[in-house]
Order: sequence, then C-alpha cells, then structure tokens
Amino acid sequence: MALSKRQISQLEKVVETVQAILAAEEKQGSRPSEQKKATRASAGRTSIRRSGKELAAFRRTLRAERKNGVPVAEIAKRHKVSKSYVYQL
Repeated sequence: MALSKRQISQLEKVVETVQAILAAEEKQGSRPSEQKKATRASAGRTSIRRSGKELAAFRRTLRAERKNGVPVAEIAKRHKVSKSYVYQL
C-alpha cells in the first residue's frame, strides 16, 4: 500500500499532535490511574441513614422547602440526596 505525499503529511501532523498532548500531560503530572483513585475515594463515602423521628422531620423540611419554591436541584445538593428522592415526597 503506497501512501501519497498528502497522506504522509497528514499522518505526520497526527503524530506531532499526539506527542504534544503526551508532553503536556507529563508536565501536569496527572495520570489516569491517579484520577481513577480520586474518583473512587469520593464515591466510596458512607451515606447517612435517617430513621424514626429524624426521618420524619427531614421529610417535613424537604416538603416545606419545595412548597416555598426552592429548586429541586438546590435542595438535593444542600441535603446530599438525589433529585428523585425529593420528587418522591
């Protein structure tokens, strides 16, 4: 398979671009394995389980905030619950 001059120049550009990207990543010191470890650590946090009176009070609070017109996304972020949980109430 013979390549034309244009194809060869395009391949050279691709190689130069990849080398530039790899050089930039090495300067940052950020490797994919380090990023995976960071996401695993944040995902492994323990959740809070509410029960009894505390759960009833929490639900009342969520309903009151929802009635006052606070956006669901803001409520979910503030109380660290999912948006669907807020909608279910």
